[in-house]
Amino acid sequence: MSRLFLGCHGPPAPCYNVGHVRPVDLGTLVATLAPDVAPWPEPVAGRLIVVTGPPAARSSVAHRMLRRLHADRPDADALSTAPIDWPFVHPGPVPAGAAGIVWAPELHEAFVNRQANATRLVTTQPLYVLQAWLDAVRGNPHLRLIATADREILATDAEEAVAARGAWRHVTWVEATGADGPAERPVGGPLAAAFRSADPADRLAAAGRALDRERSASHLLAMASTCMEVNDLENAGDLLAEAVDVAPDWPAAHFEHGKYWLRRDDMARAAAAFGAAVSLMPTFSSAAANLGATLGELDRPEEALRAFTAALEHDPDNPQALNNLGVVSRELGQLAEAEAAFRRVIALTPALAFGHYNLGHTLFLQGRYHASLAAYLAGQRNDPARSPVQASRLALARLASGDAAGAVRDLKECTAHLPRDYRRQLLADTQSVAWALLSASPDLRDWRVVGDWLTAELARG
Repeated sequence: MSRLFLGCHGPPAPCYNVGHVRPVDLGTLVATLAPDVAPWPEPVAGRLIVVTGPPAARSSVAHRMLRRLHADRPDADALSTAPIDWPFVHPGPVPAGAAGIVWAPELHEAFVNRQANATRLVTTQPLYVLQAWLDAVRGNPHLRLIATADREILATDAEEAVAARGAWRHVTWVEATGADGPAERPVGGPLAAAFRSADPADRLAAAGRALDRERSASHLLAMASTCMEVNDLENAGDLLAEAVDVAPDWPAAHFEHGKYWLRRDDMARAAAAFGAAVSLMPTFSSAAANLGATLGELDRPEEALRAFTAALEHDPDNPQALNNLGVVSRELGQLAEAEAAFRRVIALTPALAFGHYNLGHTLFLQGRYHASLAAYLAGQRNDPARSPVQASRLALARLASGDAAGAVRDLKECTAHLPRDYRRQLLADTQSVAWALLSASPDLRDWRVVGDWLTAELARG
C-alpha cells in the first residue's frame, strides 16, 4: 500500500463535553445577558448558529437572538456553557430528549491547543467537537446552539471551521457589524490554561494535578495525550487503557487509543480502537478515515475503501481521506475512481505534492504518459524534499513520453547521493518498471538508453 496518510485528526454515540453548565430558564438567561437590547428582528434560522465579528458586536447580536428566541418560546429552558473547558469534562450534561437553547460564548476557546510533535487531544479538535453537538441537535428537534466566535482565532486553531468541513457545513454563520469593544475573556480551569502553554512541562504538571484530584476519563485522556506529546508511550498506554475501562462508551477515548497504537506501529490494535470509535460515533469522519488508513496498511483494501467512503460521507472535502480513497481504489484496479479522487485532492490542496504524485502514478498505469509526466512535474515543484522514489517515477514518465535523455538525467540526479543499499534497491525497482513498460510498449523509442544505464549502474554496485 503506498502513500496512505495515517493519524489524521483529525477532526473528528455522542458525548457532548459541555463543561461548566448552568441550567436556567431562557428568560433568566436573557435577563442576565441582555436586559436592555431589542430582540432580533426576524425569526432565528438554523440549529447551530455562530455569530462572528467585532467582540462587542457579536455579543450584542447573539444576545438579541436569545431575546428573540425567548419571545418565540417563553417557556424554553437554557444551558449556559463555557467552551473553554469543554475538552476537559466527561460526561456531558445534555440529557436525551432535553429541549432548550444552549448558549456558548466564545466558541473558539474550545479549540485553542498548543501541543507539539503532531499531537492534538481529540476533544480540542473542531471536527470532533462540533460533530458531537450536531449529533445532539439531530437527536433533539428542539435543541439549538447559539455561539459567538472570533474568526481569526478559528482560522488559526480550527481551520476546518473556516473551511466549512465536516459538521461545520451545517453551521449558520452570522457576521455582526458595529463598533468594536473588549472581547469576553472566559476564565477556564487549569487544564485549559495548560493546553495553551507552549511548554509541555506545564501540561504535564497541570494534567498530573488534575488526575490527582479526580481520576476521571477526561483527566486520564488529557494526561495520556500529553505523555504521547513528550514520547512517554509507556505511561500513555496505561492511561489510555484505564480511560477506556472508565468510559467504554466514549468515542474520544477509543480514538486516542488508536493514535497510541499507531505510535506503537501496531496496526491491528489501532484498527480495533478506531473501529470502536466509529461504532460509537459513526459521524466522526476522522475516526473512519484513520480506520481506513490502518486497514489499508493491514492489506485489507476492500474494508479500507468502505471506511474511507464512510468518512467522506460526513466530511466530503477531507483531502487526506480522498487521497487514501484514491490509493486504495488504485490498489483495487479502480483507476478511474482513483483519478477522480486525486484530482479532487489537488483541487482542495494544490500545494500537496503527493496529490500530484499519486495522480501521476494513476495516469501512468492507464498508459496516459504525457499527462502522467505533467502531474509528476507538478508534484516535484511542490516537493521541497524531492522524493527519490517519485523522482525515479518521473524519470520513467519521461521515458514513456519519448524523452530518454531526460529520464537518465533525472535518475542520475535523484540517486547520486543516496546510501548504497537504498540506491541499489531504488535502481532495481526502477529497472523492473522499465522492463514492464517495454513489454507494454515494445516500440518505445530509445528505451535502451535507459535500460543500458540501469544495467550498468546495478552491475557497478
